[in-house]
Amino acid sequence: MPITLPETLPAYDILAKEGVMVMSETRAARQDIRPLRIGLLNLMPKKIQTETQFARLIGSTPLQIELSLIRMTEHQPKNTAPEHMDAFYHPFQAVKGEKFDGFIITGAPVEHLPFEEVSYWDELREVMDWTQTNVHSTFGVCWGGMAMAWHFHRVPKHMLDHKAFGCFRHQNLAPASPFLRGFSDDFVMPVSRWTEMRQEDIDRVPGLTTLLTSRDTGPCLVDDPDHRALYIINHLEYDSGTLKEEYDRDIANGTPINVPANYYPDDDPARAPLNRWRSHAHLLYGNWINEIYQTTPYHLEEIGTA
Repeated sequence: MPITLPETLPAYDILAKEGVMVMSETRAARQDIRPLRIGLLNLMPKKIQTETQFARLIGSTPLQIELSLIRMTEHQPKNTAPEHMDAFYHPFQAVKGEKFDGFIITGAPVEHLPFEEVSYWDELREVMDWTQTNVHSTFGVCWGGMAMAWHFHRVPKHMLDHKAFGCFRHQNLAPASPFLRGFSDDFVMPVSRWTEMRQEDIDRVPGLTTLLTSRDTGPCLVDDPDHRALYIINHLEYDSGTLKEEYDRDIANGTPINVPANYYPDDDPARAPLNRWRSHAHLLYGNWINEIYQTTPYHLEEIGTA
């Protein structure tokens, strides 16, 4: 089954050309089934790129998905046309009366700031608390995952002395987890961040379980069943060229940056990078969607009432 998207959303044509099953809202309305409602709170500057990346992954399961794009209410993005935001995004305050089977909180380029100094932190705290009554399962990604771990458990983020940047091997610590069905014992994942969560901080919180970790960059995927949440601080959703775009941008701006590790063949930026994480990206998000499908109430109004 396909993911339901507005036909005028850029991701619709991009994913259709890739062979991802997409369905217009008009056609979806004629089907007599309840699609899974997934909300995407998109905090990244490049909205179109990010919404396409996540739509690609959650749209590759056999289930019909209804994706809602959500933004912070007062924060005005600078890198996406206002027309795009007005046409496709809903402010959080307009949807907080609704319920969702799944909800994704993306990363944001605010790592250098303490959480409380982020301009929209108060509303994001409201969002995170709201997920406990209006969302069946929440996925915090990169800074979004760190923010949730801090908000619910006071797990701190720590600044790194250099950017963790490249493709690093990760180890599967929980092969029996339903979120890691089909995962290899170890595999490569893109990393791009100036901060980290540390295992000793996670271990202090009863109930948190690290599912994936890296000897080079530390814990990556954390399960928080008490809050029906997953936190991933690296980037399985990245396209093949996303790290290249970040590297080229920093070089053009004169920002000191290392060549992303283990990304280009022979670490040569003149060569095209190879994607070595795509299959695991589809596995993780497909497993998440499958768990939602098997456990979410059939009637949306029952979400958050147990």
